[in-house]
Amino acid sequence: MTCYRRLLQQIRTGGRYPSDEEAERVLDAVLALLGSQLTGDERCDLAAALPERARAVFAAQIPLPRPVTAPAFVEALAHTLGTSLTAARWDASSVLAALATLTDDHLTDRLLAHLPRGYALLFGRADLAAVA
Repeated sequence: MTCYRRLLQQIRTGGRYPSDEEAERVLDAVLALLGSQLTGDERCDLAAALPERARAVFAAQIPLPRPVTAPAFVEALAHTLGTSLTAARWDASSVLAALATLTDDHLTDRLLAHLPRGYALLFGRADLAAVA
């Protein structure tokens, strides 16, 4: 089984999607949005950790000047997939938690440091940043 198929199976199982096609549709949507959020070394390092097909979807996106907030990310995903905010939050978490297993904790920490507060929960982590 290829690395991409393993990732897809992990997303399908974790997200309880009925088919590989649905898991792939969600993966592609999340990767496209995430690709517009990341720049610099974090972007390059995540791309290097992704299977080739996933990397192509991620890397094809032009990064925004500044990443959007986690709620705006979920809202954009809901719009892209034509789902509710609750479903989109589930979809984002299913994919981002699976992506975190492809990277080491250090890279995930760097990704979260690059993104606005609130993304940690989408990656399946507690948001332990100090409240100002």
